[in-house]
Amino acid sequence: MAQRTVHFPTTFSWGTSTSAYQIEGGGTNTDWWRFERAPNTIAVDECGDACDSWNRYEEDLDLLIEFGLDSFRLSIEWARIEPVHGEFSSDAINHYRDVLIACKLRSILPVVTLHHFTLPLWVADAGGFENPDIVGWLADYARVIGHELGEHIGIACTINEPNIVAVMGYLIGAFPPQVQDHERFVAVNTMMRRAHVAMRDALRESSGSYPIGLPLSMQEYEALPGGEERMHSMREEMEDKYLVALEDDDYVGVQCYTKIQIGPDGVVLDFPGERTEMGYLYWPQCVESTVRRAAEFTTLPIIVTENGIGTNDDEQRVRYLDEALRGLARTIDDGIDVRGYFQWSLLDNFEWTLGYAPKFGIVSVDRSTFERTPKPSAQWYAQAVANFPDGFR
Repeated sequence: MAQRTVHFPTTFSWGTSTSAYQIEGGGTNTDWWRFERAPNTIAVDECGDACDSWNRYEEDLDLLIEFGLDSFRLSIEWARIEPVHGEFSSDAINHYRDVLIACKLRSILPVVTLHHFTLPLWVADAGGFENPDIVGWLADYARVIGHELGEHIGIACTINEPNIVAVMGYLIGAFPPQVQDHERFVAVNTMMRRAHVAMRDALRESSGSYPIGLPLSMQEYEALPGGEERMHSMREEMEDKYLVALEDDDYVGVQCYTKIQIGPDGVVLDFPGERTEMGYLYWPQCVESTVRRAAEFTTLPIIVTENGIGTNDDEQRVRYLDEALRGLARTIDDGIDVRGYFQWSLLDNFEWTLGYAPKFGIVSVDRSTFERTPKPSAQWYAQAVANFPDGFR
């Protein structure tokens, strides 16, 4: 393959992250839509119209301008683009082209994720990530996106948190297809890495000189007495194998929220300390920890593609983000090549099995009218961006 020129943004990227299924609404052709409506489902809510961002995306982009942000991470819904195997929807492609052009018209860098948790029904019914054919299917999909939309993409992400798709869907059994099998979990992780490489290479064949990488879920891990071996094994499967496999990418995406404690019997669930609405340990220090750990594995640029807190207490959100950005500033001061930070999330959106209860947004959304109302944390984030890094040293 010919050497490809890669152009990163010339300035640090400040933005928010979202995903198609969680904000667009109407994702009827996905495994998640079916999962939410299955008998005896563990999902507490149905996604439904979500935040209606399929129709209101320009409102969302205008909010970014209001907050002084220059980047927006969004995803493209594979099930809309390829509703049936081999049939690509020109209407869906044109819609996402309109979204990306709307970003460019506002001088917003579009950071585009091609797969964010959901699968088209035809893929799920064919075995999902356990079917080796998915590597080729995702490469074909990526090739179409690259050809049709590549000239409008600012930064590309292949698969969002593939390690979470694997652990939640194939080990814990809380996401589709609700499997609890360690061997299948490990096999899916392997398939995810193969799919990422195939998608990355397909995108590199297309127009555009945008950086391509993978957003990896990372945690700060702490081994309690007797849990050291289990912790190292868990972190190797969830993070290390991925970080090694990404060495030919253009950047590494770090996504972090908390710290996980591992004891001799596994993950500790009854831990002391402040908790978030998700039940996570309140731990903004995870940003500094995970960025530093990613930098131990690679010399590639790092982008914090997700970080935030699920809480109804907006003062807690501000406190969390303040501490997280202080840690980020320290990594940059120490010479680590960090190129951007994306707060999760712009909107209070659909949070998978937990429905609409957890609030990650800096903007609230009325569930009936879809009216957007910025929270105080949105103004705080705008000021933080304007004063970074000097205001965080």
